[in-house]
Amino acid sequence: MAHLRQDARTGRSGRPTLAVVGATGAVGTVMRQILSQRADIWGEIRLIASPRSAGRKLAVRGEETEVLALTEEAFDGVDVAMFDVPDEVAERWVPLAVAKGAVVVDNSGTFRMDPDVPLVVPEVNPHAVRMRPRGIIANPSCTTLSMIVALGALHAEFGLRELVASSYQAVSGAGRAGVATLRQQLSLVAGTELGVSPGDVRRAVGDNTGPFPEPVALNVVPWAGSARDDGWSSEELKVRDESRKILGLPDLPVAVTCVRVPVITTHSLTVHARFEGEVTVDKAREILATAPGVVLFDNPAAGEFPTPADVVGTDPTWVGRVRRALDDPTALELFVCGDNLRKGSALNTAQIAEVVAAELS
Repeated sequence: MAHLRQDARTGRSGRPTLAVVGATGAVGTVMRQILSQRADIWGEIRLIASPRSAGRKLAVRGEETEVLALTEEAFDGVDVAMFDVPDEVAERWVPLAVAKGAVVVDNSGTFRMDPDVPLVVPEVNPHAVRMRPRGIIANPSCTTLSMIVALGALHAEFGLRELVASSYQAVSGAGRAGVATLRQQLSLVAGTELGVSPGDVRRAVGDNTGPFPEPVALNVVPWAGSARDDGWSSEELKVRDESRKILGLPDLPVAVTCVRVPVITTHSLTVHARFEGEVTVDKAREILATAPGVVLFDNPAAGEFPTPADVVGTDPTWVGRVRRALDDPTALELFVCGDNLRKGSALNTAQIAEVVAAELS
């Protein structure tokens, strides 16, 4: 039975009360911007963070709102709670928020593969929101979200049967530390002749590789996440497992290679997708051009294709370089870009919360 809260209506004009947990972090900052830009469906918006941030005042919907410390009492009267906190914090506090009566939309990796927790992308599987026996809805990882809206639209028409992807992931996917590391490394290599002999960038950067195993300035690093069996990374397995769950294809063959690149924000992926039957580029373009949450930007002869420098700060998934595979009439090749802090994190969380709010109204 879906977990529904029907009694608490403490906001303005009976509107549901929303809690934003992790409101001071990188994603929380974007979340406050998104809540100020989207339809004003919420009553009270409660900003919650660690005790060290309590008492700060942050703007949301044009109002200065005091940040509350993360306590059980902070969830009193909350209808929907959006969490963007580390896994260990989510593991402890999400069930407590549910016990207080909130429906939780969680952006951590803690509950994504729990069979009793739906993993939702509103453009792809909005129906899954109602099936939440634990009172929790999970938000996919930013890498999966940068691709899955476009892929879901193609799957609905053609029937996906195999996926091969390589990601080019922005440093903000590793949080504020990732951004600070790249900016510091860029300051060390700017105006130099580095990058022309083995190890010169590493010597200039020194041991300050931050959350990355190698220098990311003037470099690409073929690794994201932590080590898993047989040489795979946790990030690569997340994309595989999450794509299967969102699309309802538990046995879908998926191979992913994740690469960190010197970009601040916006993930990109190359996608090789095989379908059940023959596909055409014209039909694929038609599907992508009309799919909610997707922008088709694809005219390479005119130099038109998505890049992180142009996509950053926007909400849709941008798609270009749409081609049919040269040796397989059932396969398409795509290049996709998505802002990993907006649709890749905060926006998708907000969209899920809005679906829940519509139930509660």
